[in-house]
Amino acid sequence: MTDRRAIPARRTEAEPAPSRARLTASIVACALLMQNLDSTVIATALPTMARAFGADPVHMNVALTSYLLSLAVFIPASGWIADRYGSRRVFRAAILVFTIGSVLCGRATSLPFLVLARILQGAGGAMMVPVGRLLLLRSVAKSELVAAMAWLTMPALIGPVLGPPVGGLIVTYASWRWIFDINVPIGVIGIVLVSRFVADVREPSPGPFDATGLALSGAALAALLFGLETAGRGVLAAPLTAGMLGLAGLAAFGYWRHARRHPRPVLDFSLMRIRTFGVAVAASTLFRIGVGAVPFLLPMMLQLGFGDTAAQSGAITFASAAGAMVMKPAAQWALRLRGFRDTLLWNGLLSALLLALVAAFRPAWPAAAIYGALLLGGFFRSLQFTAYNALVYADIPRSRMSAATSLYSTIQQVSLTLGVSAGAASLELAMAFDGHARPGLGDFSAGFLVVAGVSLLAAPVSLLMPGNAGAELSGRSARC
Repeated sequence: MTDRRAIPARRTEAEPAPSRARLTASIVACALLMQNLDSTVIATALPTMARAFGADPVHMNVALTSYLLSLAVFIPASGWIADRYGSRRVFRAAILVFTIGSVLCGRATSLPFLVLARILQGAGGAMMVPVGRLLLLRSVAKSELVAAMAWLTMPALIGPVLGPPVGGLIVTYASWRWIFDINVPIGVIGIVLVSRFVADVREPSPGPFDATGLALSGAALAALLFGLETAGRGVLAAPLTAGMLGLAGLAAFGYWRHARRHPRPVLDFSLMRIRTFGVAVAASTLFRIGVGAVPFLLPMMLQLGFGDTAAQSGAITFASAAGAMVMKPAAQWALRLRGFRDTLLWNGLLSALLLALVAAFRPAWPAAAIYGALLLGGFFRSLQFTAYNALVYADIPRSRMSAATSLYSTIQQVSLTLGVSAGAASLELAMAFDGHARPGLGDFSAGFLVVAGVSLLAAPVSLLMPGNAGAELSGRSARC
């Protein structure tokens, strides 16, 4: 018997499309929050885990990089796999793989065991993020996409903020193994909800798989992310880090030549010729690099510069997450009022200024002023990401939606890593300029000004799109 859910979601009297869109968005967002929390919460537990394994704490960084490398290798293949086997089936399988990886991480007795389990986790995470977004894109009408994307924006903003304090609490009052075990009930519930409530929207056969492209893109991305993660941190010798970055360049050049000849490359950069997609990707990458440094710089500034404990800094950084949650109802209204181009321009400028304001934070500031600045910053950054994440798909044909999702998700992953690297590099340069062995408040201020400047560059890029860009998504009358 044919499964009636294996068709595009349609409006029915029993279940209106907006209700299905909200439900699907909520289920996908919960799975992505689990992945985002896990990818950041582990950082706090690494010293404790090193003692349990009898390993050098410096070497524990491989538990982070192994996960990132697994993401880099498998994300480009996500679109083809979703088209081949069905987006609901792949998303459900991704949650299962991620959950099994979490169980194995929690049972790890040595660093090599943990690394292998983290690679398995990364394979599941690589499918969860882009396929979850693809599942939502294929389940909602364009007029509902902005509201749905507001749900998907929150895990990316909340996860890095909640991760460190949650990790600190678990390590302090329980076992580090609970960092991974808490994913098990979430994963089981997610699998049940996806099976019960999410439609299995399928596309025609995607054709043969681009294995050569996956090998080249995987090598380029893995080498790039590994090089960026280790640059300037003393984990590897500088020549080896430079060699990894050089390998990334060679593999990227090889992929570029391969993709020009392949009819359906695993990462289809020809999508950049679609104006809304190309402009949104370029602008969001700059914006994401700036904002991606915040989870790295802010907790360190509060703990090293202000003298706060990990719990105190976590309570303060949560204000950004609260701002992101408050934004969700305002996204559709703002875009309907001003349209995508004007919203991305002025909201981008305001977001960059609020990020630069963090550079002025000092211990003498009233707590209410710090909370207020972070709350507003989280609000406007969330609106910016929601607009980018919706606009990028405004003019993508349905037949190329999976390819667009794979490419956009890959660029997102790289830009977030670049954000952390930019924050670390700006902090190191400020320390070297001032001759500081340990970072002071002035060094953190310089770091925030640098990443705010990068974020600021995204605003004028938005002017490259027409005034009526995304009118169907925002519900605003087209106007050039």
